[in-house]
Amino acid sequence: MYKIQEAEMLANNIYRMVVEAPRVAQHCLPGQFVIVKADEEGERIPLTICDYDREAGTITIVFMPIGESTKKMKELKAGDAFMDFVGPLGQPSEFCSEDIEELKKKRIVFVAGGVGTAPVYPQLKWLHEHGITADAIVGAKTKDLVILEKEMSAVSNLYITTDDGSYVRKGMGTDVLRDLVQNQGKQYDVCVAIGPMIMMKFVCLLTKELNIPTVVSMNPIMVDGTGMCGACRLMVGNEVKFACVDGPEFDGHLVDFDLAMKRQQMYKTEEGRALLRYQEGATHHGGCGQCGGDK
Repeated sequence: MYKIQEAEMLANNIYRMVVEAPRVAQHCLPGQFVIVKADEEGERIPLTICDYDREAGTITIVFMPIGESTKKMKELKAGDAFMDFVGPLGQPSEFCSEDIEELKKKRIVFVAGGVGTAPVYPQLKWLHEHGITADAIVGAKTKDLVILEKEMSAVSNLYITTDDGSYVRKGMGTDVLRDLVQNQGKQYDVCVAIGPMIMMKFVCLLTKELNIPTVVSMNPIMVDGTGMCGACRLMVGNEVKFACVDGPEFDGHLVDFDLAMKRQQMYKTEEGRALLRYQEGATHHGGCGQCGGDK
């Protein structure tokens, strides 16, 4: 069992938990994720790692309850425990394997949307610990949905924007990025975008126009987290990839977002999943029970 040390509501319907998982904490890197399972009946839920403390042996997760399992999960309190907490899974962020001196020469900007702020934070923290302070744009629908502001401010040059203008400025993350580049003279060597699919799509359309190489995290389409269910199958350039085992990060300018969003919608119904199995063949071992998903 994996004991929950802390549990709190960060914002409206967004929850944070600190979980004792020493082996995961010892080996994880930014960009990776875990699979959690609250009890015997619960579904396997892939969640990106928001933070980790190797010394304390803890992992921090942030999630928004959507399906039945995550709604049950939000009821867990400090002192309760997860039955399973598996990880680290997926590939670490590319910059983790880059030469640090070369990385220090790069001008990096992150664009986070909503709960996408959670997986952006450990990347910014890792960079900051290695002497690199990147720019970070955080977008939320309204002030009450802005999360981790204090933590993000400590490790980045933070720009916050809200759809309704209720906090700092009004507009989308793409509006801020365009302003920074075209009006404030900022230049970037790479952009990392993490958030809802539609948000990442529009960030990539903008960065293509601005000629900024872009990395996106396709964790929103993961269901099973092991490559068995086929939910996170996507086209990257002319290649078929699976977000959970090949990613979750990919070249955003090569991702077919329209196809990925269509698959995401189809996987929400049994009829849609059956149609995909018919069209594509068995991408999993059959009867895995996970393809209904909770995302």
